[in-house]
Amino acid sequence: MLTEVADAVRLQEGPPGVRSVLRALRRLAPASTREISRATGLPVPIVAALGNELRRRDLLTKERPSRLTPAGLDVVAELGMDLTLDATCTTCDGRELVIPDVLDEAVRRLSDLMESGPAADMSIDQSHCTPETKVRRVLALLAAGSLPGGNLLLIGDDDLVSLAVAVVGDVLGSPIVERVTVVDISPEILGYIRKVSAGLGTRVETVEHDLRQPLPAELHSGFDVAMTDPPYTAEGARLFLSRAVEGLRPGPSHSIFFSFGGKSPDEMLEVQREIMALGLVTNGYIRNFNEYRGSGILGGVGFFQHLLTTTSTASRQGDFEGPLYTGDKRTRQREYTCAACDARVRVGPGARWTSVAALRDEGCPQCGKGPFRPGRLVAVEEPPTTPAVTVDEPAPVPVPAPIATPAPAPARSQSPQPGWQRPAPEYRAALEQRAQPYLTRQADEGDLPAIGEFEAEIARISFGEDAVDDPARHASRVGRSMEKSKEGMIVAHRPGGDEVVGWCWVSINQNQMTGDRYANFRSLAVAPLDNRADVAELLLTEGLEFCLANGITEVVGRVHVGNVPMRTVYRKFGFDPATLTMKLRLPEEDPR
Repeated sequence: MLTEVADAVRLQEGPPGVRSVLRALRRLAPASTREISRATGLPVPIVAALGNELRRRDLLTKERPSRLTPAGLDVVAELGMDLTLDATCTTCDGRELVIPDVLDEAVRRLSDLMESGPAADMSIDQSHCTPETKVRRVLALLAAGSLPGGNLLLIGDDDLVSLAVAVVGDVLGSPIVERVTVVDISPEILGYIRKVSAGLGTRVETVEHDLRQPLPAELHSGFDVAMTDPPYTAEGARLFLSRAVEGLRPGPSHSIFFSFGGKSPDEMLEVQREIMALGLVTNGYIRNFNEYRGSGILGGVGFFQHLLTTTSTASRQGDFEGPLYTGDKRTRQREYTCAACDARVRVGPGARWTSVAALRDEGCPQCGKGPFRPGRLVAVEEPPTTPAVTVDEPAPVPVPAPIATPAPAPARSQSPQPGWQRPAPEYRAALEQRAQPYLTRQADEGDLPAIGEFEAEIARISFGEDAVDDPARHASRVGRSMEKSKEGMIVAHRPGGDEVVGWCWVSINQNQMTGDRYANFRSLAVAPLDNRADVAELLLTEGLEFCLANGITEVVGRVHVGNVPMRTVYRKFGFDPATLTMKLRLPEEDPR
């Protein structure tokens, strides 16, 4: 069975990879695909594909979050993996470093800097690490004795580690490094680093340079320690580590701190060969040390490796030409199967859809529905398997236009350009098909327990430990509002039943100063589903259509700075940021 499941998804890790997923399910259940990805180091799409294969064999529940069925528990016991003992340190969660209370302020300040900093460019493997990760990287430099003092070279710095070093020094009251030099190709990133670091008391130099070429001569052999988080390919690792070697002083025992995403054993072998070829040796390795925002395919985590130079260390890397980023190197397509009609379509280079997100947006070319189960990897030139769908001349699928093209600023007498327009009937119908089997209706009192759970989860995502996360309290609050009016309260549910899988709340208010009516977009939440994004889009579309039906031309919504998924939804539907909530903490009053 292990071999059959591994073969079905072309799993490079083979049966041991399937065992690791089963072990994680036994230990963590109920667990999301993302949690299993983090525990096993397998990419999220691979874990999802394995989950589908396990469900076909009745070893995994169809409900999410996933857990093993009785048959699955029997298999785990037969494999001798029924022991759920977890020896991971509960204090550091296996990361070996704990952020001391004195640096909590640094975490908060870096979180604010991330919000106003440059956005990540996913096409070149950028995915910003969390503020906690930035501080842990600085602590790793301190723990290794590379800081305080010395000169630090950052080969690429879209993660703003240079600012983390400066902020930590500012919080501690004294710079912790002699000099920080950032080498990056992005003028936007470098400009932001210069602007922020100017008032932090740490000497930060920026050099705009394409790392495909060797470092400028003035940067050679002048640094005590280097750090890099390169593109997640063997070529990216070799190139960025080579530039780090060029910048370090000659001789052994100089440190390079190297961050990278989890890959298959064969791919990691390539990376380790590159490290050995540079004459570097591993001094430390921590799995899941780095946490990233938006790096969903890798479960949002990556490893952190401490490398040391030796007497054999040398770069030998001249100008670089050729594929560098993950997208550049992708040479195979993946087959996806439509859950509604079993049609198989290909996604990847040379296919009509270059990403599964694009496929979901358009829907199955045969039935217009979805969702899609990931399947095997195939070479671009390999002929399609039956019953694959021919997509050379596909039937046209209406494309939405929810976000208006920016127009010149209107004259004062004109109305502002709308950021969202009602979708065409064809696209609206296609959206309903993609959201199937789930339907929508107005919420009622029987939905309050489920709504309370959704509201509690929204609070936890937005406010963390400060959240009011008692579902009963949230259900009571919504219930009081429901007594006044149910309009604008919409739920998604399974057909033929009352199980609620999604919730949207839009209320109509009036500005007491001007008398103008406006809509307040209050809540949106969807349970983990295969077509979760489609259900969310349908709910939000119905909420905005409710606004139009009531003559509303302005919709406002609030979102916590840490709620990245909700901010992404807002941007997709054309919401523009208009205000910023400022928060100040005051000391408690002395009762004396």
